[in-house]
Parts: sequence; C-alpha cells; structure tokens
Amino acid sequence: MIKKTIIQSSIEYIENHLLEELTLEQIAAYAGFSPYHFHRLFRRTTGMNIADYIRQRRLSQASVLLLHSHTPILDIALHCHFESQEAFTRSFKKIYGLPPGRYRQVFASLSPYLDKGESIMDTTSPIKGWFLSGTDTPHYEIGLDHHTVHTGSTAAYLKSIHPVEPFAFATLMQEFRADHYTGKRIRFSGFVKTSNVHLACGLWMRVDGADQQILQFDNMNNRPISGDTDWNHYAIVLDIPQTSEIILIGILLTGTGHVWVDGFRFEEVDHSIPVTNLEPERELSNEPLNLAFE
Repeated sequence: MIKKTIIQSSIEYIENHLLEELTLEQIAAYAGFSPYHFHRLFRRTTGMNIADYIRQRRLSQASVLLLHSHTPILDIALHCHFESQEAFTRSFKKIYGLPPGRYRQVFASLSPYLDKGESIMDTTSPIKGWFLSGTDTPHYEIGLDHHTVHTGSTAAYLKSIHPVEPFAFATLMQEFRADHYTGKRIRFSGFVKTSNVHLACGLWMRVDGADQQILQFDNMNNRPISGDTDWNHYAIVLDIPQTSEIILIGILLTGTGHVWVDGFRFEEVDHSIPVTNLEPERELSNEPLNLAFE
C-alpha cells in the first residue's frame, strides 16, 4: 500500500471502531507497521497524533448525541470513552467553547436542518469578538475581506471551503449578556451578499432566560437567502424580556456557498416596528372551551 492508502485505510478502521477500545498498537498492527513508525507516518500525513485524532472524533460523536438525543451527559461521556463527566466537560469545552449542557441548549434550535447535521465549535477566530460554530467547522472558514465590502474598508465572510455533508451548517456568531437591553425592542440588522449559496443563509438572533430557556428566536427560516445575491439589507427584531440573561447573534450558512456581511447594527427600536420572532406566544382564550367535546 502507498502511504496515503495506508493512512486512509487506518482512518476507516478507526471510524469503524471509534466507540470501542482503541490503542495505537491495535491500529499500527492493522496497518502493518510498528507503533513508532506508524505514529510518525500518521502525524506527518494528517498533522495530528493518533490520540488527538481519536479524541476529537469521539467529541464530534458526543456533539451529535447532545443535539439529537436526550441522553444524559454522563452517559454520553462514558459512551465516548471519557473516564468521568468532568474530564469530558474539560475536553469538550476546550474545543467547542461551551460546556456540553450549554452547547446542547444553544444549538438545538439554531438551524431548521440541524437534526441532519453534526456540530462543533471553534473559538480560535480571526475576527475579534466573533467565532465560528456549526457543523464540521474544518469545512468552513471565516475571515475579513478588504475587496468585497459594502461600506468602509472591511467586510466579514463565512464560506464553505470543502464539500460538506447534506444540511451541514456554520455560523459566524457571538453571545453577550442581556442586562443593558431588557425591556427593550431590539433590531439586529446588516448588509448581506451571497455567492453560490446552495441551501440558505440568513441572520439569526436568540434571547435566553435565566434557566437558559429560549425566550425569543429568529433565524430567517421563513425568508431565507440563497443563490447569488448582491448587497441587500436584512433585519431581525425581537423583544428582550425582563427575565433575559443572554443574547446570541450571527449569520447562518446552511450547506455550501459564500456569504459576506457588513455594517451590522444592534439598536433599540420603537414598538411600532413589528417583531420577527418565529415562535410567537399563543393567544389564549379567557375561559376553558368545549369541555363536553360536543
């Protein structure tokens, strides 16, 4: 086998036994190398050592379970071969930027396609105050563009850089405390330009309460942007209840494509401007109805 085929075959072996006991000696024996020589070859080819690769892949599997199941976090930790919930939380937060419980609460509602994807967060960002999150972040990229801009000299961008799984998504986002905005109606707006957006993109904003319950939410799911579009202005308007604790904002890209954003604004608006909340409160009657089922 040529070296590339050896590594590809070894990675397939790891994937097929990811949630079983795996050792360097096992994998090296499968590849037909000594552990020492195989480890050198694997690291030279992938840029990672075996232990880090297996740990990151298991954390990726854990993120899937966090978002697509109600499995307790301790059970997920043990299932993914972490010796304790504390060890799992430390490793998870180091890569994903949030502890597992908070990660589950934040991203379970973000994308309408989320139940078909796999999630990860990357807190090493080239844009101050913003970070990349979403599914399979190595296949997406964020950065600053000094050529494609709306006004001024710089715009931010989010794009897919490799083929992605169907319905994968990424977001350029940030979160902050709601203290200064409670009781106000807030508009998050900006200019967006797109190229070859295969599925959809749009602004998103979420308001969480003290118990991390979603109080207000809009991801433009009912008015998505797709294809090739020139610069245009988009906005989300949400009320910030008195019980709000955290506000999250960003731009969401589902599938492949390239999206630029510029001139974001986060400002209080008059209550004459309608909200865009996708989960409006249900209108309740003043008394019980149809008690006899007639």
